[in-house]
Amino acid sequence: MFNGLEHTAIASPNPQRLAEWYRDFLEFHINFEYAGNYFVRGRNGSMIEIIPSEGEKPSNKMRDPGIRHFAIEVDNFDEGQAFLKEKGVLFLGEPFETQGNRLVFFADCDGNILHLIARPAPLPGF
Repeated sequence: MFNGLEHTAIASPNPQRLAEWYRDFLEFHINFEYAGNYFVRGRNGSMIEIIPSEGEKPSNKMRDPGIRHFAIEVDNFDEGQAFLKEKGVLFLGEPFETQGNRLVFFADCDGNILHLIARPAPLPGF
């Protein structure tokens, strides 16, 4: 009956700027817009809705309660990291490897935490 996440939302003080950041930096496509809300879609079909924020931004530390990061799948880790580095992306640490996976954490233009991930094999299905 339940198929999984259709999209996840991020509240932003400037939804258009953030949607364009995902387009320009991570090759997402702005696939729908209404009333100041933007949907951006990755090549793998994943979607983020970017909505106008209200109020002050809370703390955004790696272990704060709530959603902590988005993992961005890449075909080529080194090329993806180099592309982001050339664009001046703020990296939150050095790349590292864990259980054969390569990762590096960074922030989008609103300070939301993301990381690149390259897995040698996909996680098990069901």
